[in-house]
Amino acid sequence: MGRLPFLITGCLLIIAFDYYFINAVLAVFKSWSKPVRDGFRKIYWSISILLIVGVFAGIYLNIYLSLRSVIMVSFFLITACKIVMLPFLLLDDLRRLVVYAFRKKDRVEDTGVTEHNGSPVIAGAAAESGPEPITRSAFLVKAGLVAAAVPLTSLTWGIASGAYDYQVRRKTLILPNLPAAFDGITMGQVSDIHSGSFYNKRAVLGGVEMLLGEKPDFIFFTGDIVNDMATEMRDYQDIFSKIKAPLGVYSTLGNHDYGDYHFGKEPSAAKAKNLADVIKTHELMGWDLLMNENRRLKVDGEEIGILGIENWGIGRFPKYGKMELAVKNTDDLPVKLLLSHDPSHWRAEVLPKYPQIDAMFSGHTHGMQFGVRTEHFQWSPIEYIYKEWAGLYQEQKQQLYVNVGYGFLGYPGRVGILPEITIFTLKRA
Repeated sequence: MGRLPFLITGCLLIIAFDYYFINAVLAVFKSWSKPVRDGFRKIYWSISILLIVGVFAGIYLNIYLSLRSVIMVSFFLITACKIVMLPFLLLDDLRRLVVYAFRKKDRVEDTGVTEHNGSPVIAGAAAESGPEPITRSAFLVKAGLVAAAVPLTSLTWGIASGAYDYQVRRKTLILPNLPAAFDGITMGQVSDIHSGSFYNKRAVLGGVEMLLGEKPDFIFFTGDIVNDMATEMRDYQDIFSKIKAPLGVYSTLGNHDYGDYHFGKEPSAAKAKNLADVIKTHELMGWDLLMNENRRLKVDGEEIGILGIENWGIGRFPKYGKMELAVKNTDDLPVKLLLSHDPSHWRAEVLPKYPQIDAMFSGHTHGMQFGVRTEHFQWSPIEYIYKEWAGLYQEQKQQLYVNVGYGFLGYPGRVGILPEITIFTLKRA
């Protein structure tokens, strides 16, 4: 309930701006015919209302993440356009107010008053006709329209540049119980490949080479290798097969890997075959796929646990994960690292029920492929849906890292939230 008043207030302000904007545009483009003017009103209001409804649906209903991303990104980009446009309209109104004030003053100074049959008569130019209407400045309104188009150009730039602009993010992961043999060891993480969305094999290979150039000791992949179909990996399996590490590559499944969005949620032979092919792909690439199970990672006689579960999400996202199986026979391990695709699993189940999990690694959110992310600040519309959506989080002694993804889904690009390769250095203190 805390964000509902904020959302309602924001939407009312947007509607007020829309009314203000429409009148300003129609005041400038007077040459438009009545059908064109009416059509402009209808189209503009339809888009605005649909986006507002879509925002509420995206936040409060369990709609597909890709559709939710398109709605939210569109809403915030168009709202950004409106915010850029607003100063131009306000400046124009200020100009009109100043002109009106000076005209009124001039009329008072130039007016003479005489008596005719006992009644005052105002003489001068102002008496000949009423005050001239002060029209809007076509220049200011059109300049505002041009400036407002700038945020929209970021979408095009996001496709041309952001989709494959891989960023290496380095993090130190403090694990107080870490065995001495693991102190200083490095781990890589990639997530959400979504191979069915790719259209540039050379760029994809470039990202893989960046990961390998970091020489991590072991690597995690945290789900969504495809959009829907195992066949999407046909052209990219050879590229991702290059991902190797001395201590192994460990992977898990994401919500898209099960084929639910293509075959439906009900079991079928085709759906089972597709999932088997996805699992086989991990095997062929040499990745150790963890399906509600664990592995013991050994260095110089000391061990830590790597646990992986199938997708565990909230709302409409599937809950195939079984933590009770993943933690089996791990009580003696001093550190346990969990691969779980959906970060909502951390707060919903891991924190309240599994305090022995030291750190969990997720993906899923993509950072909505739109927002702002710097060293000390990050924002994306996705934060209104997921409390933990990008970067490192800690509660008590447990930690969560959310990788914003290697690939993309829906919108074929990224604006501000760029594809990520994470390199962790494990430290005892």
